[in-house]
Amino acid sequence: MNNSTQMHRRDFLKQTATLAAGVATFPAFAASTSPNSKVRVAVMGCNARGMNHISGYNALEDAEVVYVCDVDRRAIDKGIAAVEKAGKPRPKGTEDIRKVLEDKNVDAISIAAPDHWHAPATIMSCAAGKHVYVEKPGSHNAHEAELMVQAARKHKRFVQMGNQRRSWPWMIESIKAVHDGEIGDVYFARGWYTNKRETIGRGKPAPVPEWLNYDLWQGPAPERPYMDNIIHYNWHWFWNWGTGELGNNGVHALDIARWGLKVNLPKRITCGGGRYFFQDDWETPDTILASFDYGTKGIAWEGQSCAPRGFENSGFGVNFYGSNGTIVTTNNEALIYDKANKLIRQISGKKKGELFGYDTVHFRNFLDAIKNGTPLRSEIEDGQRSTMLCHLGNIALRSGHTINFDQANNKIVGDPEAVKLWSRQYRPGWEPKF
Repeated sequence: MNNSTQMHRRDFLKQTATLAAGVATFPAFAASTSPNSKVRVAVMGCNARGMNHISGYNALEDAEVVYVCDVDRRAIDKGIAAVEKAGKPRPKGTEDIRKVLEDKNVDAISIAAPDHWHAPATIMSCAAGKHVYVEKPGSHNAHEAELMVQAARKHKRFVQMGNQRRSWPWMIESIKAVHDGEIGDVYFARGWYTNKRETIGRGKPAPVPEWLNYDLWQGPAPERPYMDNIIHYNWHWFWNWGTGELGNNGVHALDIARWGLKVNLPKRITCGGGRYFFQDDWETPDTILASFDYGTKGIAWEGQSCAPRGFENSGFGVNFYGSNGTIVTTNNEALIYDKANKLIRQISGKKKGELFGYDTVHFRNFLDAIKNGTPLRSEIEDGQRSTMLCHLGNIALRSGHTINFDQANNKIVGDPEAVKLWSRQYRPGWEPKF
C-alpha cells in the first residue's frame, strides 16, 4: 500500500458527522445553478428502482429528467414513457452512460444501476462535472467507498446517497428522541430485515437477449458468461455484482443505527450465516447475523431473505436500547417504551403502501443542495460510513474471521486474507480512476 492510499484512509474519517436532524457536514460547495432554474437530471437504470427516481423527479417542478440511460432497450422506452406521461418534455435515451456524461446540458446523474456500477459511475460523473444521486449501497467494496469520497471532494460535486430514511420527517423526529435522551443513555441498536424470496434455481448458459447490451451491463465487473437466472434482479446474490442482503437492505438499518448512536466505524466486526433455505446458485447468505462492537456501544443486524416473519410486527426496523427504555422504529412509525415496557409515546409516519412516495423529500434535498448549497442529509462520506459496515460484515463473513479494525487509520488489522477482500479486480479499462 502506498503512502497516498494510507493518507486517504486517514482522511476518510477526519470529518465528524453532525447527526442532529440527520444532516451531515461536508465541505461547503457553491450552488451550481440559479435558485430559479431547473436541475436537468439523467437517470441511469430504469427497470426497477430507477422508475422511482423518475417518479420522484417528475413530482418536483424544478427538476427535469432530460436523459434515461439503461442497457435494456425496453427500460429506456419505459423510462421515456413515464416522463412523458407526467406531462414533461420527452427525454433522450441511450444505453451508454458515457454518452450522457458528454452532454453539457445534464446537471446531475441519478444512479439506480446494479451495485457494481455505483462507484464507477459516480466517479466518472464527478469527473465530468455532474452532481450525483446514487442508490445504496453506493459502492461494491470498501476501497470504492474511499474513492467515491475522494472524487466528490476533488471535483467539488454534491453526491447524495439513496438511504432516503435520512429525510423522512418521522425518522428524523425518532432519532431526535434518541439524541434528546428520552430513553436515557443509549448503548445498543438492533436492526433487521425479512422477506420471502424464492429460489433462483440453477442457471444455464443462454444467448444474450436482443434487448440487452450485456457487455455494458457487466461494465467494470470481471466478465462472466450470460446465464438465464441473473438479470434483472438476482445479480444481488452474486459477489461479482452484488453485496448480498447486507448491502441491499441491511445498509438502511445500519445507517439508522449509526445515526442514532452517533458512531462511525467499529473496532471489531463478526458476521455469520449461510444459504440455508435453498440449494441453488445464490452465493450470498439468505440468513445472516452481523455485529459491530464500538467498545462502549454496539450494533447488531439480522437478515432473513427467505423467512418473512419479522420482529415488532414489521419486516424492517431498528430498536434503540437505553438506560430508561426502548425506541422501536419501523417503516411506518416509532414507538417509545419506558423501562417497564409501557408505551409512553408514538411517532406516526406514513401510511402502509406509501413507502416510495416519500423518496421525493430526499430528491428535494439533493436539488436544494445543487441550487442553494443546502447541506445534504446523506452526503456521500457519511453515507459510505454506513455502507462500510456492510462491507466489513461481508468481509468477516467471507473470510470466516472476526475483523479487528483500526478506527483511526480506517484499515483492517493483522489479517492479510481479509484485506484481500477490501477491493476487487476490474475488467481491463474499467478501473475507477480520476
